[in-house]
Amino acid sequence: MLGIMIPARVHMVGIGGIGMSALAQLLVSRGTTVSGSDREESPVTALLAEKGVVVTIGHDQCVIPADTQMLIYSDAVPTTNDERERAREMGIPEKSYFEALGDVSKSARTIAVSGTHGKTTTTAMLAKILAFAEKEPTVIVGSIVQDFGSNFLEGREDLLIVEACEYRDHLLKLSPEILVITNIELDHTDYFLDLAALQETFRKAVNAVPAHGCIVADPYDPVVAAVLGDARAPILDYTTQSVPELAQIGEFNRMNARAAKCAARAAFPHLQEEYTDKALIDFKGSWRRFEYKGETPHGALVYDDYAHHPTAIEKTLYAARDRFPDREITVVFHPHLYSRTRDLFAGFVAALSMADHVVLAPVYAAREEDRGDVSSDSLAEAIARIHSDVHSLHSFDEIREHLLMHTSTNDLIITMGAGDIYKVAEQIAD
Repeated sequence: MLGIMIPARVHMVGIGGIGMSALAQLLVSRGTTVSGSDREESPVTALLAEKGVVVTIGHDQCVIPADTQMLIYSDAVPTTNDERERAREMGIPEKSYFEALGDVSKSARTIAVSGTHGKTTTTAMLAKILAFAEKEPTVIVGSIVQDFGSNFLEGREDLLIVEACEYRDHLLKLSPEILVITNIELDHTDYFLDLAALQETFRKAVNAVPAHGCIVADPYDPVVAAVLGDARAPILDYTTQSVPELAQIGEFNRMNARAAKCAARAAFPHLQEEYTDKALIDFKGSWRRFEYKGETPHGALVYDDYAHHPTAIEKTLYAARDRFPDREITVVFHPHLYSRTRDLFAGFVAALSMADHVVLAPVYAAREEDRGDVSSDSLAEAIARIHSDVHSLHSFDEIREHLLMHTSTNDLIITMGAGDIYKVAEQIAD
């Protein structure tokens, strides 16, 4: 048995998800036999293959091993999934990703990094600090971190650093001794009806932190302060931390570094600043966080970023403009979810209009159905009222051809979104 309630033989449906794949690596590292499936190949499934995990592509093609003791599924996998139905017929119990991760969390000193923006980078920076200081953390993070070439870092079983998502109250499945809240802003509008509902989830998470733990947050941010009032644990203001010059762009990454440094020093109070700052200076970044992909044949620089919320788009474009003041910026945005696009529509219009040129891909539906009330075309029409150069294109092939025809040496191209728009960046960069 691993931790609490995790058997020795596990099958994982949606194993290519960024969190699922990290959990798979954790289970394998501690002796669990893991099989899994996903709907398509990706850099993450390739990473799993390199680590000896056999992944079947296509849920209808996958055979669940007869000795499987538990099936763990991604939230993107519905109840009607073929493998989940077969598992029920076989009498195999099921757990969601966050339920299984919660079991692991119960048996370890856990530092959970939450927040609407910046939690992936903050988690990765915290991992880099504690690994550099030889604290040997086990880490699950929502991106492939360049510093350790994975979204998982193997370490001690009794020290867990985990990126914690608020969606569907997943954060509440974890048992953190230290809870980091980078910021709070309305998102996941298919689950949270309004900001107050989102704050209630964070309030419950805050109240669950034990008195001997702590909460790392910005207590002067009014939206965050509203969830801290009934905390049993002390509040540590991460904004007071000093940080060195970073390789990553933008003040938002400096704030991420402050939160990571504060959490590291909260976990290990005698940790010297020379360790924290050296680790932050050397931090190389993560996959899809303003990641340099190369140049087009015409010499335009190509970057890829995970930004999929108006605030993240705005901050990334500000930082890119500051870093590359002499280049014209083309943002290639892949809207993620119809609900987010609809509910944050005005914010997307304002943020995307900051670029010199805007190209929109079709909405990435993920878990949602198209109700016909919002589209990339309607978003382009709204942007066009205040912006002279916006195009809504209907395939990645069209986007690739458009970029290669209409960009030049002086351009900076940024692909953005939580879907697979990064493939366009890889295709146009030599």
